[in-house]
Amino acid sequence: YCQPQVASVGLTEEAAKEKGLEYKVGKFPFRASGKAVAAGEPDGMVKILFGKKYGEVLGAHIVGSEATEMIAELGLAKSLEATSEDIHHTIHAHPTLSEAMMEAAADSLGQAIHI
Repeated sequence: YCQPQVASVGLTEEAAKEKGLEYKVGKFPFRASGKAVAAGEPDGMVKILFGKKYGEVLGAHIVGSEATEMIAELGLAKSLEATSEDIHHTIHAHPTLSEAMMEAAADSLGQAIHI
């Protein structure tokens, strides 16, 4: 554990490139999260890599407040072969930090609403 918190699961973007995988990236900065701003923790972000063909989670990275708590959702998503659409269409309470994962998935689809 460190400050800021850092958590990841699966492939990094560099590893995906080395494997020759085609992928899409979704990102969401904490500064666009009402919860992060209200909590005084606007520094950080969520980044998720999705397979280009099927949209499955290849890897995910979170830096910032509560990253070590939030990574579990993305670990489960990877294990279940959840897609960017699955994560985007899953209800996330508002305002919460976990909304950042939904927004990152939406970003990979060109559908993010808060950035």
